[in-house]
Amino acid sequence: MAQSEMQTLMGSPASPYTRKMTALLRYRHIPYRLLLTEADELETLPKPKVKLLPTFFFANEKGEVEAVVDSTPIIRRFEKTHSGRAAIPNNPVLEFLDFLLEDFADEWLTKAMFHYRWYYETDIKKAAETLPYWRSTRPASDNDLKKMSEEFGDRQISRLYVVGSNDTTAPVIEQSYERYISALNTHLENHMFLFGARPSSADFAAFGQLTQLAKFDPTPATVTERQAPRVFAWVDMMDDLSGLNASDGDWLDPNALPESLINILKEVGRVYTPVMLANAEALRAEKDKVETTVEGKPWVQQPFPYQGKCLQRLRERYAALSESDKNQVDQILKGTGCEPLLDTQPS
Repeated sequence: MAQSEMQTLMGSPASPYTRKMTALLRYRHIPYRLLLTEADELETLPKPKVKLLPTFFFANEKGEVEAVVDSTPIIRRFEKTHSGRAAIPNNPVLEFLDFLLEDFADEWLTKAMFHYRWYYETDIKKAAETLPYWRSTRPASDNDLKKMSEEFGDRQISRLYVVGSNDTTAPVIEQSYERYISALNTHLENHMFLFGARPSSADFAAFGQLTQLAKFDPTPATVTERQAPRVFAWVDMMDDLSGLNASDGDWLDPNALPESLINILKEVGRVYTPVMLANAEALRAEKDKVETTVEGKPWVQQPFPYQGKCLQRLRERYAALSESDKNQVDQILKGTGCEPLLDTQPS
């Protein structure tokens, strides 16, 4: 795709991954047009194999349009096709840590997002009444909106099991969210972004989830504004970074990472590591239930095949590092609890 060519995608303001990608496109100065999920034009475009938001429409080598999903590889696709204002750090150690924190945001913070939205009555009511109206530019009557709200809310609540939100895991999810925003709030005292003075893919991933958690859903928004005011403000700032200047010197020095970043990585090790490992083991053993403990509290959910692929992808990236870069990653992650995620030959 030519650098100046308009990029088309389908998405919704209620989708954290759509918000992740539209913010990234604005920062990268990539022109785009967003089709809402019920836009008439979609009838003329191909359907993705898996229906996910956002869906991007790319021309392949034959000039045919393909529907492509999964924000993480799409970001790296743009790194190859569009020069300047990169969202991936140019140091391989930082690049790996960025990938790890992007994965954490995409796959763990989304548990908090989905949990808060469909677990508490106040949040359920707001989401069910608002989200269906964000799908189309066509008006809807009160009766139509009420029907859409009921159907949409019932469907989403029935899918809580997918992310592992239930009465058993609720305390784990909520306590982790509060620790995470506190750690991020502390980091933002001295750094604009996770890896320095310019945003990375991990920033956009965290931002995407926080557009909902900190700004839309009443329960976590109240928690965020009270407990992490810098995070609350950071989300608004992240939304449009098109005017931010960026240079290679804006990245952190991997030899001198701040303790505040290490503390964010410790939250990854504290919660993401045990759940990802237990999920991988359940998939390997073909179990119908994931069971483990997180911070001494029980965790139970159905196995999630995609997150098994995420763990494999993370390990492949670690294995591809040079020995010196692996050693540096190992030293940075020592004591964070993230180390078992990188075990390429688990027992």
